[in-house]
Amino acid sequence: MTGAPLLEARGIGKSHGGVVALRDVSVVVRAGEVTCVLGDNGAGKSTLIKVLAGVHRPDRGVLLVAGEETRFASPREALDRGIATVHQDLAVVPLMSVWRNFVLGSEPTRGFGPLRLLDRRRAREVTRSALAALGVDLRDVEQPVGTLSGGERQCVAIARAVHLGAKVLILDEPTAALGVKQAGLVLRHVARARDRGLGVVLITHNPQHAYSVGDRFLLLERGRVVSSHMKSGIGPVGSAAGM
Repeated sequence: MTGAPLLEARGIGKSHGGVVALRDVSVVVRAGEVTCVLGDNGAGKSTLIKVLAGVHRPDRGVLLVAGEETRFASPREALDRGIATVHQDLAVVPLMSVWRNFVLGSEPTRGFGPLRLLDRRRAREVTRSALAALGVDLRDVEQPVGTLSGGERQCVAIARAVHLGAKVLILDEPTAALGVKQAGLVLRHVARARDRGLGVVLITHNPQHAYSVGDRFLLLERGRVVSSHMKSGIGPVGSAAGM
């Protein structure tokens, strides 16, 4: 493929005290592709997420955004560069409506100066439009987000990141603890985000879920990359066996 990747990590190393969490890890995220990072608990997946999302600074190695070397000072800075992370423990307010959660932190307003007020009508319209654009079908955006299924909450979070202009979407175990039907729902929306041109990083311990949507596969073990393949180089059996 031509052109610089949306996001690239080269030779990343990270330690916590005397414990080495990542050793010489490299990953490439391109537009319109899903890069799957697999591994058991303790493999380094969570640390890699935090480095890519600006939570941790790497001890070694470099991050590049669109080919430009970058050092994120905070997750906010990463988000400003188009890198959005949807964590496993979704940051939502369960008793608040879907639309209110959706616009939280980016609320449309009306009025002027200190008299600016939340534009509730516009917020509802934005939420409905953004969900529809990604094919997320909910009964009502007025319902408390806590009444949604786990899969629906993940889909809302994905749609919100797309709406906010994410170019790279990092998903931390989005199908964990979900049943087959709900996991399938989430994976369909991961594929839709990819098809809209986003670069997606899917963190998972489930090789079947990874294979169903993935284009690139990275297997971590004790902080090291032990396997790296494109989808064309493996089959479903090979993907599962790599775990």
